[in-house]
Amino acid sequence: MNEAVLIVDDSITVRMDLADALSAAGFRALPCATMADARSALAREPIAVMILDVQLPDGDGVDLLKEVRGAPETHGMIVVMLSTRTEVAHRVRGLRTGADEYVGKPYDAAYVVSRIREMLRARGGPHERFTTVLVIDDSPTYREQLREALETAGYGAIVAGTGEEGLRMAADQQPGAVIVDGVLPGMDGPTVIRRLRLDAASRGVPCLLLTASEGTEAELRALDAGADAFVRKQDDISIVLAKLRAVLRAAAAPQGTKTASLLGPKKILAVDDSPTYLHELGNALRGEGFDVVLARSGEEALELLSVQPSIDCILLDLLMPGMGGREACRRIKAAPVVRDVPLIMLTALEDREAMIEGLAAGADDYISKSAPFEVLRARVRAQLRRKQFEDETRRIREELLHKELEAAEERAAREIAETRAVLLLELERKNEELEAFSYSVAHDLRAPLRGIDGFSEALLQDFGEAMTPQARHYLLRVRASAERMRELIDDLLLLSRVGRADLSRGRVNLTDIASQVLAELRRNDPSRRVVGRVEEGLTTEADSHLIRVALENLLGNAWKFTSKVDPGEIHVGTVQHALGASFFVRDNGAGFNMEYIEKLFRPFQRLHRERDFPGTGIGLATVHRVIDRHGGRVWAEAEVGHGATFFFTIPPARR
Repeated sequence: MNEAVLIVDDSITVRMDLADALSAAGFRALPCATMADARSALAREPIAVMILDVQLPDGDGVDLLKEVRGAPETHGMIVVMLSTRTEVAHRVRGLRTGADEYVGKPYDAAYVVSRIREMLRARGGPHERFTTVLVIDDSPTYREQLREALETAGYGAIVAGTGEEGLRMAADQQPGAVIVDGVLPGMDGPTVIRRLRLDAASRGVPCLLLTASEGTEAELRALDAGADAFVRKQDDISIVLAKLRAVLRAAAAPQGTKTASLLGPKKILAVDDSPTYLHELGNALRGEGFDVVLARSGEEALELLSVQPSIDCILLDLLMPGMGGREACRRIKAAPVVRDVPLIMLTALEDREAMIEGLAAGADDYISKSAPFEVLRARVRAQLRRKQFEDETRRIREELLHKELEAAEERAAREIAETRAVLLLELERKNEELEAFSYSVAHDLRAPLRGIDGFSEALLQDFGEAMTPQARHYLLRVRASAERMRELIDDLLLLSRVGRADLSRGRVNLTDIASQVLAELRRNDPSRRVVGRVEEGLTTEADSHLIRVALENLLGNAWKFTSKVDPGEIHVGTVQHALGASFFVRDNGAGFNMEYIEKLFRPFQRLHRERDFPGTGIGLATVHRVIDRHGGRVWAEAEVGHGATFFFTIPPARR
């Protein structure tokens, strides 16, 4: 980058420490000890970032901050306050005066550098004209040979000697590609690539794995780890460069805002009225590389969040004088700017009621103060991972919605030009990227679910006799929840497959399929009295597998929602409309209120209580997707207590 960073601090140790760290990171460090020296430096040349101590020999650093913010030529400069005054009141004063960040002493130099990089990227600072490649290899000789070759070829090159160091550099500098040796001390190359793929911020970075092996096993291991290509170290370096160019060409350019890396700088707000516990907590988290802000009451926490909402996680004591943890949690979760920040409730109380109260107030997690700090740190990391996942999902949805809107406008304009029609179609609901993402998430959830189910069953079988009735009841609730989650995952996978499957149209006999589905429902529930009628000669041109999925869901719903009438009646047939013929599935069951018709075909939307009619809320969304893929329409008519009719059309395939 080579941007100038002005370090204003009267401690020579701080100045030299930060100057060394910034210079090593590619910045031009300008240390000075007084406000007068800082003013001279600001007058001489443009400064990208100023690190400013509050207490200086010739004045208050906040006064210099006011001058900077009041001058047009320095108004937009990034300012990081650095001070031993870490109380919330001092932080609020600095942030309200115009500081972009406030870091307390003792500080972590790596955190300060990473945070500066992050803020410069967010401001759209100057970017390198070349792709930066991160080389991770424990051989200094090979590492330097590769660096020279990359720089000669026009790339920027940064190097690391271990996998752990490489991951930190990837989070900090966000390279355009990574070349990593397969065998490293500590974390090996495949593990490095897997960690990069798990982090949404680096998931799309092209990765080359270096190997000294001659066998095909090395290639399979590289690709299985998520590498885009592999290169044997015996090959000429020109081959490495050729493969690098190939994967960079194939890599899609990133769109929209980049997701913050899990390994990047994170700020934690810890709120507790006990100074002893608060400082122990701060020290434990700083040892993990977090910047920790300490507040002694709910009021202080809210005041800080009002001026610095960019907190990554909040730790909040449940019981405090004045505004307690529950009320502070409710206010935080009610504020749109900070309500999505992960919040973990802390308490010295060990009882179940305290846990329920904390979670009911809106906390994302709950932990006892008696738990080891290792557990607390793990909980914080888990919440940060969850937040990153949610942010990435939201970003993808927003991008896909934008693409869908653009596609819909183009499609509408084309159809108007061709047919002079005035009707616009509902927006197309599928998109390959979102389908692949949903399928991957649902598929990966199965593995931990199998563990929950298997171990809880083993616990019940091996120790069930020794359990108290209440413990046994809790365990059965766990198993029931696991079964419920399995059903949700299966339905999500089915919904995803419907959107991804190839469409193979042919002549389909709907009469036969509907009759087979009804017969299977009777076999599974022989005690029910249901009158089923399927009209003869119902045929269409469709994908037989997908149309069976749609009928299984429609008839399964009809069977379920007629469970409280005797006898149930289900009718499958066809009817003529002004715009042509449509098929229908009609029942005399519970029906629904037509005021909520807009929710009917959306995933996870239910119009009846779970205890009355169990289900996952995915079935009708699947039906909609099947019919939509055939270019048709699906709609419903119903009345509460008088059944429902679902209509659908399958237009001829375009030739």
